[in-house]
Amino acid sequence: MIQRWNPSVIGPPVGQYSHLASAPADHELLFVSGQIGSRLDGTMAADAETQSRQAHENLAALLAEAGGGPEHLVKMFTMVAGTEHLPAVRAGRVELFEKWFPEKDWPAHSLIVVAGLAAPHILIEVEAVAAIPR
Repeated sequence: MIQRWNPSVIGPPVGQYSHLASAPADHELLFVSGQIGSRLDGTMAADAETQSRQAHENLAALLAEAGGGPEHLVKMFTMVAGTEHLPAVRAGRVELFEKWFPEKDWPAHSLIVVAGLAAPHILIEVEAVAAIPR
């Protein structure tokens, strides 16, 4: 079972993440490339909130394809193109995180704001590491 925790040696997390996460030896590590808000037909979701939701849904679909699910996430890394998109990106993630992690047992997670991503219309990109049971 993946373990996630927040030791009392530092302050509590300021968002939806755990300070530490570890994977047991009987799990295979899965590295997921950055997911963006593109739909199955290749079209891009219109705004930062829907791109965020779509990127996270794409992540969940890839985890399912590999035999896992969001509960197997160990670490996430989110890149947002500009501070003006932060509230919408978070809004797109909050509902899914509440569904995926009802016990608030969130994976380790870092978020950075960048000047831009691979193309001007891409507003969010999410990478992940998961631990899938063998």
